[in-house]
Amino acid sequence: MKKKFLYFISSFLVFTQLSLSQVAEDPEIRRMISEIKTENLQATVNKLVSFGTRHTLSDTKSKTKGMGAAQQWVKSEFDKAALESNGRLTSSIDYFTAKADGKRIPADSYIGNVMATLKGTDPTDDRVLIISGHLDSRVTDVMNAKSNAPGANDDGSGVAAIIELVKVMSKRSFPATIIFVAVTGEEQGLIGARYLAEKAKASNWNIAAMLNNDMIGNSLSSGTNLRDNTQVRVFSETIPYLETEEEAKMRKATSRDNDSPSRLLARYIKTTAEQYVDQLTVKLVYRNDRFLRGGDHTPFSQNGFTAVRLCEMNENFDHQHQDLRTENNTVYGDLPEFMDFEYLRKNTCANLAVLANLASSPKKPVNVGIEVKKLSNSSTLIWSAPENKVPYGYQILMRETASSHWEKTFFTKETQIEIPYSKDNYFFAVQSVDNLGHTSLPVFPIPIR
Repeated sequence: MKKKFLYFISSFLVFTQLSLSQVAEDPEIRRMISEIKTENLQATVNKLVSFGTRHTLSDTKSKTKGMGAAQQWVKSEFDKAALESNGRLTSSIDYFTAKADGKRIPADSYIGNVMATLKGTDPTDDRVLIISGHLDSRVTDVMNAKSNAPGANDDGSGVAAIIELVKVMSKRSFPATIIFVAVTGEEQGLIGARYLAEKAKASNWNIAAMLNNDMIGNSLSSGTNLRDNTQVRVFSETIPYLETEEEAKMRKATSRDNDSPSRLLARYIKTTAEQYVDQLTVKLVYRNDRFLRGGDHTPFSQNGFTAVRLCEMNENFDHQHQDLRTENNTVYGDLPEFMDFEYLRKNTCANLAVLANLASSPKKPVNVGIEVKKLSNSSTLIWSAPENKVPYGYQILMRETASSHWEKTFFTKETQIEIPYSKDNYFFAVQSVDNLGHTSLPVFPIPIR
């Protein structure tokens, strides 16, 4: 009896040790977050608005007005940041011809995405992280390329966030590569993002995650007048667009309908952003985008990449896709005075925390499985270390099947763990972690028979 009691106490202590969450924070990420300034974001939005319209089909020759001038200015901001990057940051405008489609592209048009690439420092790490906002703007008529279309929030907010991230993050180095891109043609049918996604697929880029930021700077809803600058939505697809027949069988067998790669990324964003950014809660929205609408992450999802959209909690349709005018004492139009720049700061910081963690993290564990050889009220997970580098340890994530987000974590330095929770009642995932708490994206286990 005494031996059994001592064995129980010993087992309890070991399990308690394994149950401790990795709560380490990277002080450098904290410093980077402190460098994100509300006034800088506001100045950038005001500058973007000063170009009049940034319609995809607007003037490309003027140095002060239209899409061409806006693109050159964004690139110049990237170039300034490159001077402090020790050669790691490079920029370009990736031009291509958008073919006439008889819809929103009336004639073949020469357009481009403004890109800044912060090259990873680890030659064995081919992971690429992409963060985007769309540079183009519009008024009520999506084909109106002449009228003033300030596009302060849609999507000057996303582009301002990207420019601020480039300025802060280019001073640091990360093992993985980060591509910051202000895409063109979102309002004309996601053409800039589709071109980039198809190029990435053809070039076999190892895109670990794609974050699309579209409208992240408004906190007041139209109609309902709800104001909330403490929540941001993250949209993620349920079933991957390019799911194979075998993957579908495994999804159905393991009931992982709510654990697509994009959804695992969305939960990662929630965990990381809420750890580092005060007064901000990430709201997980279980659909690819708003009802019957889409964004620049969609072409990436359609090409098999893990992609999500970050978007403000409350949209204001008086200041979205509107001609500038005043009717019945209501001012319409996407103008800077209707934005909440402190909210934009918080959302920018959330993106920074996620990018910095992912770009610094070990690679994901491989061959992640869960034993199903016998019936048991415990669960045994087994995996292999990622190639090239063995991480400091691993974190096992767990939640009840009815829960939307991870509820408990376990840490181990081994590549196998048995925990006293039944796989009948819980979902699990495994991620690599380093000694500063940088975690890889989670991997959902498959059955091991």
